[in-house]
Amino acid sequence: SHTGVQHDSNLPQAETMLEDGLQRPSSGASDSESFAHSAPMSRVTTDADGNTYPEGGLEAWLVVFGSFMGLFGSLGLVNTIGTFQAYIEDHQLKDYSSGTTGWIFGMYAFLTFFCGVQIGPVFDAKGPRFLVFSGAVLVIVMMVALGFCTQYWHFMLVIGIAGGVGASLIFTPAIAAIGHFFNEKRGVATGIAATGGSVGGVVFPLTLEALFPKIGFAWATRVVALLCLISVAVACLLIKSRLPKKPAVKENMMPDFRIFREPKFALTTAGVFFIEWGLFIPISYISSYALAHGVSSQFSYQILAILNAGSFFGRGIPGFVADYLGRFNTLIVTVALCLICNACLWLPAGNSVPVMVVYCVIFGFASGSNISLTPVCISQLCKIENYGRYYATAYTIVSFG
Repeated sequence: SHTGVQHDSNLPQAETMLEDGLQRPSSGASDSESFAHSAPMSRVTTDADGNTYPEGGLEAWLVVFGSFMGLFGSLGLVNTIGTFQAYIEDHQLKDYSSGTTGWIFGMYAFLTFFCGVQIGPVFDAKGPRFLVFSGAVLVIVMMVALGFCTQYWHFMLVIGIAGGVGASLIFTPAIAAIGHFFNEKRGVATGIAATGGSVGGVVFPLTLEALFPKIGFAWATRVVALLCLISVAVACLLIKSRLPKKPAVKENMMPDFRIFREPKFALTTAGVFFIEWGLFIPISYISSYALAHGVSSQFSYQILAILNAGSFFGRGIPGFVADYLGRFNTLIVTVALCLICNACLWLPAGNSVPVMVVYCVIFGFASGSNISLTPVCISQLCKIENYGRYYATAYTIVSFG
C-alpha cells in the first residue's frame, strides 16, 4: 500500500531498496517522492542487463498459476504414459511387443521437447497466447480421439504426434513466461508451476485406474479430457509475456544453433540430455515392471502415482533451496540422488513391493527437480529476451535422449 516512508527511521531501508536495483527518479524529484515510489515497488529487482522483474504481485503469481494449470493438463499426461502403456499393451495392442508399443510413447516424449526448437523463438518474438491455445486444442483432440483408437497407427498419430506437439506448445511457453516476472525468485516460482505436472501425474493415473473397470477405456479417457479442458483453458487465459513483441523476421523467428558455440550452454545441454535419458525409463516402465513381477493390476497403476507424488515435493522444495544455494549446485545433488536410488533400490528390487514403493518415493523426489531446475539453470546463461530460444533449443537436443 502507498503508505510512504518515514524520513528518519526508515531511511536506510529506502536506500537499500534503491541499491537493490530500483531506478532512481529524475533529479528534479524530491526525496519524499523517491521514497513514495520505492516503497510499494520494493520487490522489484534488476539483472545485469538492466531488465527489471516484479518478483511477485498479483499479475506475476497469476502467470505462475496459469503455468501450473497448463502443465497439469499437458505434462501431467506425459507423466501418465506408464499407465497408458501398461493398459494398451494388455488390451488394444496385446499382439505387439513392449519394444514396439514403446515407440508410441517414445515419440510422445520426444516431440514434447523437440518441437521447442521452433516454439521458443516464436515465444520470444510474439508471446505465448497463440502457442498455448494451439497446444490446448491438440491436447483435447488427443484425449477425445484416444477412446476411438484400435490400431497401432491410430495410437502413434493421436498420442505420439498430436499429443507430443500439443504438450510442447504448452510446455515451452508455460516455463519461459515465468522468467519474465521473476529473477531472484525464479527457482521457487518455476518449481511451483512445475508441480502442476506432478499433480497431473498423480490425478490422471488414479482416475484412470478407478474408471477403467467401471466405464471402460474410452469413457475413462473422456473424463480425463474434461479435466484437461478446464486446466488448459485457465492456462490460455493467464499465461502472458512482459516483453514487447518483435518483428516477424528470420533472425527473430527461426532457430539458431550457433548458440551452442558457448561452452557453458553446450555442456549444460549435454548434462540435461543424460538426465532426461534416464528419467523417462522409470516413468514409462515402472507400471509394466510391477505387473511383470506379479504385483496386482490395481497397484501397478497406483505405483506411478506414488512416483509422481514424490516428484511433487521434488519440484517445489529444490526450487526454493536453489535460489539460496545455487541452481546448478542443487541440480547436481538431486541428480546424484537419482543415481544412488536407481543403483541401490530399483536394481535389486525384484518383486519386493516395499522396495518398489520406497524407490518410487525417493526417485520421484530426486527426479522432480529436473523439470523445475534445468530451465532456471539455462536462464542464467542468456539474456531474458532470449530465454525461450535458449531453453527450447537445449531441449531440442535433450529430446533425442
